[in-house]
Amino acid sequence: MALRSARDSQIFIIGCGISGIGAAQKLLKHGFHNVHIIEATARSGGRIRTGRLGHNIVEIGANWIHGPSKENPVFRLACDYQLLDKESMSEENQAIDVGGHPLFAPNWFTSSGQKLGPETMGPAVELFMNLLERSQQFHDSGGEPLPSVGEFIKAEAERLAQEEWKEDQGNTAIRMAMINTLLKLECCVSGTHTMDDVGLGAFGTYKTLPGLDCIFPEGYEGLIDHMMKELPNDIVSYNKPVKCIHWNYTENGPDTKGMLFPITIECVNGETFAADHVIVTIPLGYLKKHQNTFLSPPLPLQKLHSIQRMGFGTNNKIFLEFEQPFWEEDCEWIYLVWEDETRLTDVVSDVKMSWIRKLSGFTVLKPTERYGYVLCGWIAGRESEYMETLSEFEVLHTVTQVLRLFTGNPTITPRKLLRSQWFHDPYSCGSYSYVAKGCSGYDIDNLAEPLPLKGSNSKPLQVLFAGEATHRSFFSTVHGALLSGWREAERLISHYIPASGSFSSKL
Repeated sequence: MALRSARDSQIFIIGCGISGIGAAQKLLKHGFHNVHIIEATARSGGRIRTGRLGHNIVEIGANWIHGPSKENPVFRLACDYQLLDKESMSEENQAIDVGGHPLFAPNWFTSSGQKLGPETMGPAVELFMNLLERSQQFHDSGGEPLPSVGEFIKAEAERLAQEEWKEDQGNTAIRMAMINTLLKLECCVSGTHTMDDVGLGAFGTYKTLPGLDCIFPEGYEGLIDHMMKELPNDIVSYNKPVKCIHWNYTENGPDTKGMLFPITIECVNGETFAADHVIVTIPLGYLKKHQNTFLSPPLPLQKLHSIQRMGFGTNNKIFLEFEQPFWEEDCEWIYLVWEDETRLTDVVSDVKMSWIRKLSGFTVLKPTERYGYVLCGWIAGRESEYMETLSEFEVLHTVTQVLRLFTGNPTITPRKLLRSQWFHDPYSCGSYSYVAKGCSGYDIDNLAEPLPLKGSNSKPLQVLFAGEATHRSFFSTVHGALLSGWREAERLISHYIPASGSFSSKL
């Protein structure tokens, strides 16, 4: 059998999102020649996806750089490629620490057509944000009193509301309804159906970075375009969904030009590729759906159990364009507060009839000179998944009725609509991961553990795992995805290139 040098190892990356692109860049920079990316769709970027609503650039997928500061590799790349405006790159912007929840200037509209002010709604926002902060502290201190974030916030909100607002009983009901809206919004932030599914003990696993969240003026896909330009033209095979990764061949593996390989990648179209190493960067939602067939031999039990325990949900956007705004000029966020929702629950009882109640509110796209009058509505969970099955006309009609109800203005008519449909995307099966009840940081580590597991006599590092769900403290983010791709590339680099820096063969 012919030996090949370590530098010539055949490395395949499954998925051309930022994690896969980042891994490929790093491997190529370290002298690996045979790096290939296999992508199921016709495009690069994965869950980074920029679209258009009329003349406006909108983000169908990833929206912000969360924590744009020096520690954030996505921010550093965006600065290197000069993709951000001056304000976003300023030292002042990088120094602001909002703990992952920027305070937008809001308008509050209620289901009886009233517009309420900060004196009424401010205390509810303050109470909720304090409880959210407390929810993150059990990760370090332990002793969580309830299993989920939702149960904790609901119990504490009801207790504290009676204590803190007893002098102002008249506003208690509307403030509880506001907390309900904020719970729904938090479902969008966490990418979950309900905050009752998010583990209280693990919630603080997620770490925030300083910096006021910022956007890409010309679209997030600009970052992908710049990164792709640094890769060889023919590195990606598009429209090739992978059916199964056959790994751990010892003797009867694929024989290519007299060389044996431990892995065969089998595509849906029947095509096969022989590999020494595979870096899997597919979304956790896809892995959950295909966990029993995607690898052969199948995933070890500890990995399977971690995949099952971890959360992966849907967060969708509904973009609306208007001729004129119905919101105040300085408004950055619009909250919809259902006055009859005074009992705290972040799910609806009848998804088909009431899915629209899960829509927590809208971001106002700024600046107006760039976007015109465009709102981005946020909706998560099974209600969001049901919304995907409706026609664009049905969604537009329902949202229009709700806006007329909440503003008391019967003439409000959005002129265009665009929505995301991440749950029915066959290669995402949802939006991003969260730490579910009964799950911990160890499950994230388990997911990231390469195959074969430690202690095996087989060739090491055959199947490696990257993607946002494999990053212990930055799961659900673009920077977590990028860092995880780099991590797996580094794992292979350090396997082949010892501290002296020269290539050696460990085949």
